[in-house]
Amino acid sequence: MHLCKGFFCYQKYTNIDQKISLINQIKTFFYMSNNLISTLPSLSNEKVLDYAPGTQGRVELEKVLKQLKSSTVDRGSIINGQEIKVGAKISMHPPHERSHTLGHFYKGGKELAEQAIEAALGAKKSWMSMPWKDRAAIFLKAADLIAGPYRYKVNATTMLCQSKNAYQAEIDAVAELIDFLRYNVKFLADIYAQQPESSSGIWNRTEYRPLEGFVVAVTPFNFTAIAGNLPAAPALCGNTVVWKAAESQVYSAMLIMDIFKEAGLPDGVINLVHVDGPAFGDAVFNHKLFAGLHFTGSTGVFNHLWKMISGNVEKYVSYPRIVGETGGKDFVFVHPSGDALQAAVGMVRGAYEYQGQKCSAASRAYVPVSLWPEIQKHMIGMLQQIKVGTVEDFSNFVNAVIDEKSFDKIVGYIEKVKQDKDCTIIFGGSTDKRVGYFVDPTLIVTKNAKSTTMCEEIFGPVLTVFVYEDHEIDQTLSQLDSTSIYALTGAIFAKEREVINDLTERLTYNAGNFYINDKPTGAVVGQQPFGGGRGSGTNDKAGSALNLLRWLTPRTIKETFAPPTDFKYPFMG
Repeated sequence: MHLCKGFFCYQKYTNIDQKISLINQIKTFFYMSNNLISTLPSLSNEKVLDYAPGTQGRVELEKVLKQLKSSTVDRGSIINGQEIKVGAKISMHPPHERSHTLGHFYKGGKELAEQAIEAALGAKKSWMSMPWKDRAAIFLKAADLIAGPYRYKVNATTMLCQSKNAYQAEIDAVAELIDFLRYNVKFLADIYAQQPESSSGIWNRTEYRPLEGFVVAVTPFNFTAIAGNLPAAPALCGNTVVWKAAESQVYSAMLIMDIFKEAGLPDGVINLVHVDGPAFGDAVFNHKLFAGLHFTGSTGVFNHLWKMISGNVEKYVSYPRIVGETGGKDFVFVHPSGDALQAAVGMVRGAYEYQGQKCSAASRAYVPVSLWPEIQKHMIGMLQQIKVGTVEDFSNFVNAVIDEKSFDKIVGYIEKVKQDKDCTIIFGGSTDKRVGYFVDPTLIVTKNAKSTTMCEEIFGPVLTVFVYEDHEIDQTLSQLDSTSIYALTGAIFAKEREVINDLTERLTYNAGNFYINDKPTGAVVGQQPFGGGRGSGTNDKAGSALNLLRWLTPRTIKETFAPPTDFKYPFMG
């Protein structure tokens, strides 16, 4: 609302309720913006560069990749703006090139986590008191830094550290992280604008305070965007944060911290610590001012942390907010009316992009016998064209899995399949860790809808297909529903609207992100808020106002301008 327009409307209105409502709107704008009425910068999703041969983006990215590989880094934890190098020195290597050293980081103990807590609490008062538009400006500047001068370095660190090809890095570390930072500002402005009505002589307002205490962010290896957003979202809301990144993502996490600092983030607002998991948990979850957990990782770890927090609940000043996005066993269900080629493309992209290491990756599929021969033909044809190798060869579609532990786990599943009489590997199954942790895209067909690889999360480039009889749709949907504890993403392929509506309704609780005639990956901030239920997390939808609401605790304020001076009410006359 423009102020002049508001006063013009006030003069025009004759109804007293309209005048009061307008006054409240004007007051709200003043209240929200600390006496400054302003409009947020225009907002749209960040454009994704394709890095096609001959483009300037590709030339610049290849140049930065070479620069990063020609030097090493030596990094510590960042606490209260200072880099602290204590503890064991840990080397960092590209998963696709084990012999190369990117640098080292230092992993400390419980004392380091305690220092980070004190830094976060020390920075809390001034940070929460800062006008929200100034907090917003810091993260908007960070987004522009990533979009501009740091674009290729952010991409390159993610490519080398997490073995993502150029396009997967671009949509994650650049585009999605930028979108998180920009759209979160809009979502917070929308939340602040939600104000109560006021009667004549009264001004009611809602103050959206940060949580009382500090917030803990525990972030995964697979998405740099998630790693950046989990501490940034609570911080935007006025919270201060202790951030523990996955060790296999420290290389790119440190760059995100550098960008936040350059954008003007005050010391102590976000503190990135490299500490062993149990020592970290002992420090943060036993502190009385622990206020919330923002987590992305495995279901097992999240369950363990939830139990730890629950066991300590009497220690805390307030009930902590627990927000988690965890595992997935994401499905593709193809109806007999579906398009075979579209389904095949959806499964190949959905299952094998980023080596299947997306929590949303297609991991199990249900395909009708009438379409399977054609779908299989299409899929095998595509898989035969896929190259596996280093991220520096831009023609490679599949790169390395994140580390040896993950590699060994995937190999274990493939070996079990080879011994299972109900399962047949019809493509792939080869693995090699001599140079890097490479697993060929693997396609399995099973006769048992509840075989191991249909049920358990693998987190690798492995897709298992159950071929069902066309007339057994109901039975197959029941198997789909009961097979997995997860409910993160899922996709259906069908042509008939009645069928689409029926499947959408029947699979209501099977996926927090549901896709119709598309792969079950690639959620975009502002378009498809992300999160799932059941064993996949608390479904607090990163990339929406729902997530930010978890980092705010509202206070309702009622101000009476002319208080009564007599206790008696009229009915007493």
